[in-house]
Amino acid sequence: MSPSSSRPSTPPPPRSHSHSHSHSQSHSQHQPSTPSRLKHAHAPGSSHRDDSPSPPFHTPATTLPPPLNPFNLENRTHRADENSRPSPTTPTPLRPRHWRDYSTHNCSQPEGEPCEHGAFSPKIGPTSPPTSVSSTLDGDINLDYGGRYPRGQSIVGGVNGVLGDAAGDTVFGDGNIFGGRGENGKPVGQFERWRRWWGGGGGVDDKNGNATKIMSTTRWLAKTQGIKTKRRMYLVYYFPFLQWVTQYRRAFFKGDLIAALTMASFYIPMSLSYASNLGHIPPINGLYSFVFNPFVYALFGSCPQMVVGPEAAGSLLLGSVVKSSIEGGHSGDEDDAMHARIAGVVTGMAGAVIFIAGVTRLGFLDSVLSRPFLRGFISAIGFVILVDQLIPEMGLVHLAKHVGGVSHGSSLDKIIFLVENVKNAHGLTCAVAFGSFAVIMVCRELKRRLQPRIPSVAYVPDRFIVVVLSAVLTWHLSWDKQGLEILGDVKSSTGSPFPFRFPFIPSHMHHVREAMSTSFLIALLGFFESSVAAKSLDGGASKHGEGLQGMSLSANRELVALGVANVVGGCFMALPAFGGYGRSKVNASTGGKTPMSSILLSVITIICILFLLPYFYYLPKSVLSSMISVVAYSLIEEAPPDILFFLRLRAWPELFLMTLIFLATVFYSLPLGIALGIGLSLLSVIRHATKPRIQILGRVPGTTPPQFENAELYPERVESVEGCLIVKIPEPLTFANTGELKTRLRRLELYGTTAVHPALPRVRDPSHNSNVIFDVHGVTGLDGSGTQVLREIVDGYVERGVRVFFCRCPREESAVWRLFEGSGVVARVGGKRHFVRSVEEALRMTELERLSGEDFS
Repeated sequence: MSPSSSRPSTPPPPRSHSHSHSHSQSHSQHQPSTPSRLKHAHAPGSSHRDDSPSPPFHTPATTLPPPLNPFNLENRTHRADENSRPSPTTPTPLRPRHWRDYSTHNCSQPEGEPCEHGAFSPKIGPTSPPTSVSSTLDGDINLDYGGRYPRGQSIVGGVNGVLGDAAGDTVFGDGNIFGGRGENGKPVGQFERWRRWWGGGGGVDDKNGNATKIMSTTRWLAKTQGIKTKRRMYLVYYFPFLQWVTQYRRAFFKGDLIAALTMASFYIPMSLSYASNLGHIPPINGLYSFVFNPFVYALFGSCPQMVVGPEAAGSLLLGSVVKSSIEGGHSGDEDDAMHARIAGVVTGMAGAVIFIAGVTRLGFLDSVLSRPFLRGFISAIGFVILVDQLIPEMGLVHLAKHVGGVSHGSSLDKIIFLVENVKNAHGLTCAVAFGSFAVIMVCRELKRRLQPRIPSVAYVPDRFIVVVLSAVLTWHLSWDKQGLEILGDVKSSTGSPFPFRFPFIPSHMHHVREAMSTSFLIALLGFFESSVAAKSLDGGASKHGEGLQGMSLSANRELVALGVANVVGGCFMALPAFGGYGRSKVNASTGGKTPMSSILLSVITIICILFLLPYFYYLPKSVLSSMISVVAYSLIEEAPPDILFFLRLRAWPELFLMTLIFLATVFYSLPLGIALGIGLSLLSVIRHATKPRIQILGRVPGTTPPQFENAELYPERVESVEGCLIVKIPEPLTFANTGELKTRLRRLELYGTTAVHPALPRVRDPSHNSNVIFDVHGVTGLDGSGTQVLREIVDGYVERGVRVFFCRCPREESAVWRLFEGSGVVARVGGKRHFVRSVEEALRMTELERLSGEDFS
């Protein structure tokens, strides 16, 4: 019921709970004889501090009058006029009851430490209420500060927490999942909810316009702001093409075209190298990665300047699956058609994995792999690629095929083979390969040094020039007849320029089983590199007026976009393609501002496949190998800065992990490096998540009010409190971190610290554990398992005659407090009087109960 607009003539009844004495005094001093304005009451220098308690604290009571109501809430359509101001003679309340819930905090930081729970303390504000007030909800006033919908936290909150508001709103609409009631009290079925959502109206309201009880926060805020096209709001967010295409201007086209041409000159030859030398599939399948993936990403991606394409690590991992298929007898060495199908399966599975991760909102997965693992693994991949390419660069490919175990062996086997057969190297092949490598490396270094002074040097297509010159020289000097291997005919294994083959068919199931773990790692590494590239571009953010506006980077949307792109690429048997840091930087530095550069790159690649493939006939394979060796060198050269950084920090565990993964990958196999790295990274994450971080607190002498600090970190600065064990729990309690909570608490009772071996005899006197005070200010979340463990801990203390207190608890309306009450913890420790505002107040309560001899066991 809405409160009455007139004040009652009789005093209000006392509240069911009271505040501490000091808090009551501050309120008494704060209440003027006549109501004053909010900004006067909270002006600088005021001694008021509003620390409203969460649960009822049973200390000396003071009855406070209820706050006045500044609005006539019975008038549901009331809107405050922004130009209206209260008269100087009109009594103005401090704040309405609803404001109090959003403008005060409950930290009550008696230790003097800064609170990090948000800016919810009272602030000086305007004399009039906010200008936009919505009173569509019973008794609620929704201000312009936003916030969570106060009634949509049961059914829709759970679904939206997993699938997001778009999916949750689509499934459940705005009302009760079991039907609800609409206009004139008539039931509204699920079909009507779907119809309203797709129609853009959304919402299941009653005849007065009041929202039903279950609604997502997104839809509620959109409703309060008058947004009616909610369907388009979601559609534009998940299909960014609709957002950027309306902003596209003719002035952007020149930069996008130049960027696309520059990238094509660099990366089209590279894609041929990746496919033939790393992926062991037909070269044309590498070009498919630049036909479909950039185009699809331009439609769904949220980073305008990022360009997706094949990468060395993903291509090498795909090649390992092809090699395993050959070794298992599922395909032959020269069976290009089967190799292309395997590539389609691997790429499609990687896309499916990453797409499902995006739909289920797992954008945090790029944080699962540790930095040492990534650096060690990527450096090992660079080393493996460098060794692999030495065989074709020295013209020893045919010899390696006749030596058992070399072609598909470890890097150590190949190094031994190269040392033993260096005398058999082909001279012309070595000259072309190492000469091309030297030219590209010199141009790369010159660009790096000249680009700060001459930015246009980035436009020089050095690799494209090397490719063209080597092909022309091979044709003109007939090097192919002198033993130099050339690329030859570049065509599809099926004869069609763009063959389509769905990867997930029953006949490919044995490839799916072989490629499952590799596809997962390709997806994870690809997404990690894509996120690094996107963040390096600041999410594609542009200065005002210089590019696309309003494009926000989203990890989950990136997963969806990359997943769709690779599923489409898998249908055409392309290499896995993700966002690349170097490629995206080239795009941005050469004028690309919008996703149109990716679309133009796809168009240029299509033209190349249809009309220019015959000109690649005389391209030497050794030149392609030298280009890949440059990429491999760039992967390795990133490792020394990280190694030096960890050495300066003396981070030996990180260095050990990096070295172990590098050696396992180089001297044994990629699968072992993958399994070892992922396993150790997951173990590290689990260990970190399951380790309780409880602290024993001590009192800092001479502080007023008393302050308490971690006694294990600063033992010389604090003093212990006789008869009391003060334990701070600075984190949410879940099933993951409560398994060792009892053990850690037991060590605090025995030794006063957790940093001791349990073989040590008892050190701490049992009399100092007569009272246990839990500071639960950091317990912002609690699940059923954590609640059960907490109840067992409390039961154990109470049965031993130990008094238990909790301080700085969450609000009584919070889910944490409801679990405290529902599990019986509140009643077991002695009721709400054992839940107090601060550690200092808990210490006073222990002394009072000791003197009065009360026992609540």
